[in-house]
Amino acid sequence: MSLKRFSTLLILLFITTSSFAQRNFEFRSVSELGFVGVLSHKIQFSNSGTYFDYVKYGGQDVLFPAARLSLEIDFKNRNTLFLLYQPLRLESEILLAEDLVVDELTFPADTGVNLLYNFPFYRISYLRELMPNNDKYSFGIGASIQVRNATINFESKDGSLFRTNRDLGVVPIMKARFRTQHSEWLYTEIEADGFYAPISYINGSDNDVIGAILDASFRTGLKINDPINVFFNLRYLGGGGVGTGDVENGEPGDGYVRNWLNVLTVSAGAVYNW
Repeated sequence: MSLKRFSTLLILLFITTSSFAQRNFEFRSVSELGFVGVLSHKIQFSNSGTYFDYVKYGGQDVLFPAARLSLEIDFKNRNTLFLLYQPLRLESEILLAEDLVVDELTFPADTGVNLLYNFPFYRISYLRELMPNNDKYSFGIGASIQVRNATINFESKDGSLFRTNRDLGVVPIMKARFRTQHSEWLYTEIEADGFYAPISYINGSDNDVIGAILDASFRTGLKINDPINVFFNLRYLGGGGVGTGDVENGEPGDGYVRNWLNVLTVSAGAVYNW
């Protein structure tokens, strides 16, 4: 095949694929930047461990940067697929006022400690539109699969004392979204992903573990022009778990974990319609 014919075939394939995508799919890139404030956050590792208050004693009484990135794909008029990345990294440095026990290791009072709570998650969601022919209101329900990727560290400033807890897991979540189009240019939107369940029944474990999450937002958006919307967003993100997990050989502690986090995010963002 000559280079000219091959080039012609490539051009025709590109035109055909683009035309098919335009007829069947719509793409949106969504990005947010803002700050997160911790409303409450307590954690405990092992039954003998301290139920530690991060806000009161752990330096989480300040604001932290927040970001959120997602891709939304509409197809066949009533279906939307979401791909989301949500980082959540809370770092602080403290001087302990009292002894802190983490998985049977004691950090004495007056010890300087570096704290890391890194809990990003990845989520894929599907939403089915229940009001497809309504120009003012939109309501959809669906489900999500979320991958949590947690790293929680306690380290003394001199490096002599250290505890870490890592967790990688998959969580199924219910999803809903309601949107009101007030005018051609202005809209509001409420979106929520959440669940509360015994995790042992979900992952087939014999351990008695309860887990929960709620990711709920209220958004007001403004259309700038055909491809671009901007918005202001308030988001509540909360959840955690309590129970006893498996302990590998050589790991410290008895496997008991109690971890509950509640944060509020204020952000501004943009939507680009492809």
